[in-house]
Amino acid sequence: MKKLQLLLLVTFTLGFTAQAQYKLPQLNYKYTDLEPYIDSATMYVHYNNHHAAYTNNLNKALSKYPELYKKELVEIFQHVEELPADIQTSVRNNGGGYYNHLLFWELLTPPAKSKMTPAVERALIADFGSVEKFKEEFEKAATGRFGSGWAWLIKDAGGKLKIISTPNQDNPWMSFAKTKGKPILALDVWEHAYYLKYQSKRADYVKAFWSVVNWEKVEELLK
Repeated sequence: MKKLQLLLLVTFTLGFTAQAQYKLPQLNYKYTDLEPYIDSATMYVHYNNHHAAYTNNLNKALSKYPELYKKELVEIFQHVEELPADIQTSVRNNGGGYYNHLLFWELLTPPAKSKMTPAVERALIADFGSVEKFKEEFEKAATGRFGSGWAWLIKDAGGKLKIISTPNQDNPWMSFAKTKGKPILALDVWEHAYYLKYQSKRADYVKAFWSVVNWEKVEELLK
């Protein structure tokens, strides 16, 4: 009887862990669908190599403390500094890499579907004066980030839209972020996101981004 109970316990535990582990998302478009702005070779490598590595490494770190799978990633980010010391850096880097890319893929769409919605336009005009001014500030944040990182449009606790950038795989949910808020739009400016096509011309990649933004998703996140 004890052996049976132990077997059931192990089976349940393994089943829970397997179900709880983070997985790569299903993309809503083909690798070729974002061309010519983001090429299929970059999409393939970015998704299958880089995002997959962050996913696997995050699961590897959390496997040491499986109770953390019960928490939402955002909650974990908000208390990164309280994590066990042996996984803190890995969860910060790989958890950030997993989440940031998860959001990034959803914020992309084929060029033919990339049309700013009236609600987003009104929100941008209200907080930045014009859509053009918003894009100018966002591009500045993206091109001005030294080394690897991200550019973000966020909504702060007071509901105001702001533009920030973060290094590496940090994001504005994290407890040590200089400016915190809910991510509304995100742009990956790591070299692996653009180097195959744009090489050192990050500014060209940043401008091309506007042609593949999923503005319907941006509107959804604004709510």
